[in-house]
Amino acid sequence: MTGRTIRLRPGADLDGFRAAVRRLVHDGVAPDAVTWIAGEAQSLFPEDGPEAGPAPALALPRAVAALIPAVVMHRDPERYGLLHRLVRRVADGERHIAEVASDPLVHRLHLMRKAIGRDLHKMHAFLRFRRAGTGEGGRERFAAWFEPEHHILAEAAPFFSARFPSFDWSILTPDGSAHWDGRALSFGPPGRREDVPEQDAFEAGWTDYYSSTFNPARTNLAAMRAEMPKKYWHNMPETAAIPGLVRAAGQRVGAMIERAPEAPAKRVPARALAAMAAQEPASLEALNAVIRASEPLVPGATQAVLGEGPLGAAIAFVGEQPGDQEDLQGRPFVGPAGQLLARALREAGIDRDRSYLTNAVKHFKFEMRGKRRLHQSPTAGEVAHYRWWLDRELAFVAPRLVVALGATAVLALSGRQIPITRARGPAAFAGKPFDGFITVHPSYLLRLPDAARPEAYEAFVGDLRRAALLAAEPAGAVG
Repeated sequence: MTGRTIRLRPGADLDGFRAAVRRLVHDGVAPDAVTWIAGEAQSLFPEDGPEAGPAPALALPRAVAALIPAVVMHRDPERYGLLHRLVRRVADGERHIAEVASDPLVHRLHLMRKAIGRDLHKMHAFLRFRRAGTGEGGRERFAAWFEPEHHILAEAAPFFSARFPSFDWSILTPDGSAHWDGRALSFGPPGRREDVPEQDAFEAGWTDYYSSTFNPARTNLAAMRAEMPKKYWHNMPETAAIPGLVRAAGQRVGAMIERAPEAPAKRVPARALAAMAAQEPASLEALNAVIRASEPLVPGATQAVLGEGPLGAAIAFVGEQPGDQEDLQGRPFVGPAGQLLARALREAGIDRDRSYLTNAVKHFKFEMRGKRRLHQSPTAGEVAHYRWWLDRELAFVAPRLVVALGATAVLALSGRQIPITRARGPAAFAGKPFDGFITVHPSYLLRLPDAARPEAYEAFVGDLRRAALLAAEPAGAVG
């Protein structure tokens, strides 16, 4: 037998192709000897006669088996012949051919598969249903017209049945139609555009929504045309609004630039903002009342953890934020890092009860790991949010020296991110009415390996001794 003609169903006849290619490989028929025709299937091999049975299955590499269903959906009339060539080469021993991207056949087939992916994306994104009356049982019925580039209707339809299961719908295309009745998908003959309503009441609301989310500052006509080709415009109600939005883009951008910037709502919780706007607290007690009433910037904290210590303390310590134990007890520096700090203060000759201890951030930020709440470092934006409270808190306490424990405290006091190793020691925080000192946070010591911890702890105690000496001097002694 020198040649064969294979007639498959119109569109993407995956089952017919699989049956045919098994027989072709089994019979050793060369790809050049086969003519593939996509039409009404009558017999795969008329010349074989009725005695020709199914051929044994082919064991194909996973990459080839995944490529075939996508390429079968392509509209290229040569798709079946190209896939036959690929399968034949695999059968002849080139098991890894689909992974050789530089091979001309493989390159062409991968381009076809990518085209199918783009077409599916556009159908999912650009198809618009319109109300078309009621279906069985009084259920709402909708219809949509779409013109895909390739034979993707059967592949795309399950996306819509999963997304819109509660109403009946039909998708009409020039190649076929898909229908959903709330229970099952079915497919039928091609549809006509005039069988889909031109518009419905829902489209006005959708157009308003699209207009309200249109960002004039990011208008890029070339990108818009590439993502939304003109052939889809007549199916999409929002396209009627785009010309006006584009014409007004320049004016709207100018208005955005002139408008005064506003802090995002999530950076200024409503209750805290209202309390701050109502009055400037006249005392530390009044300030603490505002903090207690405020919402945590990051939800989940049990309570605000306030500073602790006497007004007029010579030295104040500012840490990062409360930890798990601090959040539960409502007191600063009572967890493992706080206990280490208390020990170091004693060795440095500093009376904790006569010092003031607080944190740059007043609420505990954490993530759950099983049943444990693990600390998460605050962001620069979160530190900036709490700076209002820290500045006023220290103004009421009026210490001679403020010790910044760690990088977050330095950021809160200076407004800058400064490496602790470079800035460790006496410091001047610009615009502050007190002298400064920078050292590590005690939690840093807890994270060190056991062998390195003793030396680092002694250096930390040494920093605290230096800070105590500076706190005993008149304000402004730090250069």
